[in-house]
Amino acid sequence: MSGETVHERRRAAATATVGAAAAAVAVGGWTLVADAASHDAANRWVLVAGAVLAYEVAYLAYHLDADGVGSAFAPPNLVTLVRGGLYAATAGFVFVAPDPTIRWVPAACYGAGVVLDYVDGSLARRTGRTTDLGAKLDLAFDTLGFLVAPLVAVAWGRLPVAYLSLSAARYVYRAGIGWREYRGRSVGDLPPSRIRRPLAALQMGFIAVALAPVLPASVLHPLALVVVAPSLAVFARDYLAVTGRLGSVPSVASEPTDEGGSMK
Repeated sequence: MSGETVHERRRAAATATVGAAAAAVAVGGWTLVADAASHDAANRWVLVAGAVLAYEVAYLAYHLDADGVGSAFAPPNLVTLVRGGLYAATAGFVFVAPDPTIRWVPAACYGAGVVLDYVDGSLARRTGRTTDLGAKLDLAFDTLGFLVAPLVAVAWGRLPVAYLSLSAARYVYRAGIGWREYRGRSVGDLPPSRIRRPLAALQMGFIAVALAPVLPASVLHPLALVVVAPSLAVFARDYLAVTGRLGSVPSVASEPTDEGGSMK
């Protein structure tokens, strides 16, 4: 048996294992929502959650070669995959009415994912198991969390639509960079910053609080506009920096890197 065949079989087995776990999450979530709310709510939940889970499995399968198939099951990456499942569970509630029996669930799922975001990074550094695959998964799931959780919060009336500008900011940023590269223009390195990580932590915490039925929407809506403004300003500043508008662009363009929550 050739080495390539062995690798492909291991890759398929790893993908199938993660896919089976994702299917278990979908079935378990459907059962819980059906018991707590209704079958109709459960069907709407699994439609969205299942789509997000499928995306996550496909993303993992596509990037498995980053460090070898075995890296998918390194402890830090397993924590990241659990975080992805929690974000998928959160996403499922975007078309589910905030019934009193389930109104705490999105906050609990997203909040647990935020906690695990710090656990996987700390575990990777402590065990020396930092990998390219882990970095890709971490950034992809961070971006996913910043997309789906605010969508649920807006759908439930907990946050204003304007807060979704944070969800769109990363995609606008990448589109701008891609368009610049397409035209053959240089793109510089993302400058170091002391505020990206604290701002990302602020947004994560605020989203979790917004999802929880604690503060009234009348307080959250104006507060959201104040909280989101600094992060949007950082996105704008970083784009100006990497395109040379705030200084010279390095001669060798490089991919912007994430600094623990820059969402780029």
